[in-house]
Amino acid sequence: MSDENAAKPPLIDRLRAQRATHKDRGLIVRIGLVVVGFTVLIAGLVMVVFPGPALAVIPIGLAILSLEFAWAARLLEVALEQAEKAKMTAKETTRTQRIIVAIAVVLGVAAIGIAVAIWGIPSWVPVIGGFNR
Repeated sequence: MSDENAAKPPLIDRLRAQRATHKDRGLIVRIGLVVVGFTVLIAGLVMVVFPGPALAVIPIGLAILSLEFAWAARLLEVALEQAEKAKMTAKETTRTQRIIVAIAVVLGVAAIGIAVAIWGIPSWVPVIGGFNR
């Protein structure tokens, strides 16, 4: 098995099989799925700028659209393969690397906390229960 196939997640094969059976669905269902797919994809893209789980929503939109469009299937396959590679890379990290990252995160959070304590919260930052006035 080649290195390229080793990184291929099993979800890709399931999506390809689903795509083959999707062509037998009625026109109304297929149009409905295209509308839903574009809606979810656009919502995910908006979440890149605004708060929201963009990294979860965009692949869902691509998965729906991949039933109908080859470009969406290619994008989704690339995204899934990259996610699988990232997962394997994360598994290969050493304990020392994890400790260094944890220390960096703690120091970053502490730096933000100290900055807020010293300089206060800016008036443009939203707080729970409304905006700081």
